[in-house]
Amino acid sequence: MPLKKFRLFLLACMICVLCAVQASALEYSYDGADDFLFARPTSDDTIYEEENPNVDRSKNVALVAPGFGTPTSYLPGSGEALTPNLVPGALSGGLVNQVGSANYSVSENGVSSGMGGFLPSTSILDSSSSGSSTPPEQFTVTTRPNDTASVGFTSVTEDSYYSNGSLGTLKIPVIGLSVKIVQGTDSAALKKGVGHFEETSIWNGNVGLAAHNRGTNSYFGKIHTLEAGDEITLSTKEGTRTYEVTSVAKVTETDRSSLENTSDNCLTLYTCVRDERDLRWCVRAVELTD
Repeated sequence: MPLKKFRLFLLACMICVLCAVQASALEYSYDGADDFLFARPTSDDTIYEEENPNVDRSKNVALVAPGFGTPTSYLPGSGEALTPNLVPGALSGGLVNQVGSANYSVSENGVSSGMGGFLPSTSILDSSSSGSSTPPEQFTVTTRPNDTASVGFTSVTEDSYYSNGSLGTLKIPVIGLSVKIVQGTDSAALKKGVGHFEETSIWNGNVGLAAHNRGTNSYFGKIHTLEAGDEITLSTKEGTRTYEVTSVAKVTETDRSSLENTSDNCLTLYTCVRDERDLRWCVRAVELTD
């Protein structure tokens, strides 16, 4: 056999031997996945999670959800008590919901009767049927607290509105802000201007205002930069007042204690804190006197 053919024969034999090796001779080893990294189990067994047995889940602490689009609509634990009279401490003057407390008298439309909480709108009046000179659109009227001896309070009435539907103008020169004030703090109101907390006064006492801190209508986007002594001007049908900033602080989203009525004339401004959804900026200013 020629040498060349012999070499080809040996090469063919070697290839046959290699092909004849069993696949089982190749071994593989992989580490298994850690626990809980697999897909959902196919078991139909109910998975129970540990719960705190000491948490009250009865109607005593049930909350009525905030209105859609309101500043607190997405916040857990916000809203008004479903049964205010059953909330612990209600009958002894304690807080009755998680958004603040105040002492209000009963109105014809069911305003809270001294149990605390936010003062709801007492009525919606249509100026087109009242014969007044106010704009032909709906506006909200709030009632006065029953304790007028120790606090100042000016209710919003049909005479409080300007022809453009606003309640007045807020000016903060140091941040270049001049914006109209509208009734309410829901999303519709905050698109028009700075919103007025309906449960607060519009002139004497504590005037509470709110606005967005970002977006197209970010009127309060810079109020956290205010410093003590900076001046703020409020103009309404009652007149014009100048206030000076006394504090700028972060508070929790459910802390509305700064909106309580006061005997002194002051302004309270609220807005969100960027990237901190559980907090709010709260700016307090008091009337500047000679």
